[in-house]
This record gives sequence, C-alpha cells and structure tokens, in this order.
Amino acid sequence: MRSTTRRSLATATAVVLLAGSVACGGDDPAGTVPGVTDTEIVVGTHMPLTGPASAGYSKIAPATKAYFDHVNANGGVHGRKITYKVVDDGYNPANTQQVVRQLVLQDRVFAILNGLGTPTHTGVLDFLHTNRVPDLFVASGSRNWDQPDRYPGTFGFNPDYTVEGKILAHHVRTTLPGRKVCFLGQDDDFGRDALVGVEQVLGAGAIVARQTYVTSNTNVAPQIGAFKAAGCEVVILATVPGFTALSVGTAARLGFRPQWLVSNVGADQPTLARQLGDAAGLLEGMVGLNYLPMPTDTADPWIQLFSRVNAEYNGGADLDGNVVYGMAVGYLFVQVLLAAGPELTRDALLAAVAEGGYQGPGVAPLRFSATDHSGYGGGRLSRVDGGVQRYFGPTYQTDEEDGPVAEYTVPPVTPPADGVPTI
Repeated sequence: MRSTTRRSLATATAVVLLAGSVACGGDDPAGTVPGVTDTEIVVGTHMPLTGPASAGYSKIAPATKAYFDHVNANGGVHGRKITYKVVDDGYNPANTQQVVRQLVLQDRVFAILNGLGTPTHTGVLDFLHTNRVPDLFVASGSRNWDQPDRYPGTFGFNPDYTVEGKILAHHVRTTLPGRKVCFLGQDDDFGRDALVGVEQVLGAGAIVARQTYVTSNTNVAPQIGAFKAAGCEVVILATVPGFTALSVGTAARLGFRPQWLVSNVGADQPTLARQLGDAAGLLEGMVGLNYLPMPTDTADPWIQLFSRVNAEYNGGADLDGNVVYGMAVGYLFVQVLLAAGPELTRDALLAAVAEGGYQGPGVAPLRFSATDHSGYGGGRLSRVDGGVQRYFGPTYQTDEEDGPVAEYTVPPVTPPADGVPTI
C-alpha cells in the first residue's frame, strides 16, 4: 500500500530525528533493542478490560492480537513474530501509570501500542517520553498526542475530537438549521476539545445548554433533565459507549426524544444495543461519526478480511466497530514495522511513522508527518435505520483550527489477498 521508495525516505527521516532533538526512540547503550530479538517483537498496551469504559472497548486489544496472530501465521514481519501484552487499567489513571511502568521497566516492551483513554494515557506521556519508548496510535482523539516538539515519540490514531466536533456541527448547520442544540461531554479533554469544534462551526451562542459528566458517576438524569428543560432538539454527545447508552436511556425515561449526534467514541450501534437490551430501539435515527468500514457492510473487502481473521483467531466474537478498530490498528502497525526495515530499532520505527503515506481500511486520510502526529483527519456520518448502522453522505476532512469542513473523495484501498500488507 506504500511506494517502495518510502524505505529510503524513512531512513533519511530517522537521521533527521536523531540529529534534530532528543532521541526519543533510543535503544540500549549496548546496541540491544528492548523487546526485539531475531524472532520476536514484544509490544504492550493498557486497556479498560474492566471498569466504566470496558463496554465495547474490552474487545479492541483481543482483535488487534487476533490480527497479529494472522500475520504471525503468515511468516510475521521480516521473520519476527509479534507478541502483544495487554494489561487492564480499569480506565483508572492511577492504574495506568502502574501497568505502563510494568510494561516498560519489567516486560521491556519495544513500544506501547494503542493505549486507550484520554485521562488515562495523558498521565503516562512524560514517562514514555523520558524512557524513550515509542507511543503509537493512542486510542483517543485528544490533541495531546499531536505535540511533536514536546512528545516526538507519540502518535495518535483516532480523528481528534475537535475535528469530530466540527463535522458533527457541520451536519447540524446544513441539515438541522434553527434547531436548539445542546452538548454533553466527558469532563476532560475529550469533552472540551469536541465542544471547541462544535462552537467553531455553530458559534458559542448556538449552544443553548452545556453539561459534563464524570465516569465515576453514572447518574446523568440532572444533565438530561437540564436539556429537556432548555427545550433542546439536538443533543451532541462526546461520550464513551456506557454514557451514550445512559444518556439515551435516561432521556427516554424522562420523555425526552431529541436528535442524537454522537462522537465515534460512543456511537457503535452493536455495542450500545447490547447495553440497552430491549430498549435498543431507542437508537433509531442516531447519527454517529466513523472513519473505518461499517461492520455490517459484508460487501466491503476489509470487513470480509476482518471477518475471516475474527473467525479463525478471535473466537468468532461479534464483529462490531471495536473489533474492526482493533484490527485496523494492527494492520497499520504491521505496515509501520515493515517500513522500519529488518534492522528494527525504535528510531527507525518512529521515522517510518513520521514519513507517512499509509493507506488501509480508513475512509478518511491519515495525517502522519514529521510535524503532524495526529491520526485520521476526518470521517463519515452514519445513521441507525431499522436497527442497522449505515453510512450516508460524503466523507469529510478538516483540521482542528478554522479550516473548512470539506468533502474527501479519495476511495479506500482494497486489502491484499492474504490480508498482510507489503512495503
């Protein structure tokens, strides 16, 4: 999926990175590379396998591991098999610091891959930077990951939350003009950054009520009640899945039925339907944002690939957006490992990411470069209709500043026949 000329460019970038600043991807003085042998690459992650964000998200890392197992069965990457160490942090920042220290100092992983959560991962940024550990494809849209001067070894994956907020607000402005708009967001960078994007498009005065929640308090009745009292007709949610379900369910109990617009973080219909149970019908008409293939689109070649991998290596788990997400992360990581070359080092890995040019299952562009460490730069809207979540309309791209929300017309590439990327 990338030009064969990219390897030399990646090598050149590595030289620049090493010469230009602290070698955030440095290896041991003796020349050994932590987590790398002739036959193995050991990477690690922190995930909410339990706790308030576990619904749906606990399926991500097993899906990534399943994709790695598929690659390993097909010869690995430059002859090395990938071992993925997944530890539970319960979506608790204090736990995250403990388990990441264990992965780095005791397990000596080569890199941290797809650590999940804005409040959780923010607390380990400095530790990973100080210990010069590559910190790739963080499972969050916080703008914290896009600080190449401060954290040259950290790269995002998700569209940043401001980008999401702008695209959702663009939908309100173009298709729901004049409606009373309210906003509920997580009380951290997730919610704050999303609100910035919404207000950039609609203007601060267009939001008639703003509320926040914390994951330690599952009672959202006061927030939803405030929206009902304000006469809100459209509610934009920057919520994890559990709090999307809580918001929708609570609103129904209060006799409040707005149009829901939901960040990709908490908009996966199969995940929400499992949580709502018999009340899953409340999701009808929900508009969400996504940037990866819809798991219900069985004609999509990426879904066909991920379904095969899921059946063989992931125990046939329900194929939802979390499984698709986890496998998409795995595919991108293998692309980067290939580009880094057979003489694998942390510096070479980071240079390969920064060199960019990656294409995979995403419908929006990846923005990686030496000066941009954010992930996907846009997304496409979906709607729940008849219990099925489907895309509608064009894919959009934008930035986190005052750039326009514009259509992105480049079609996704198709996967290789064996599902393993090549250089």
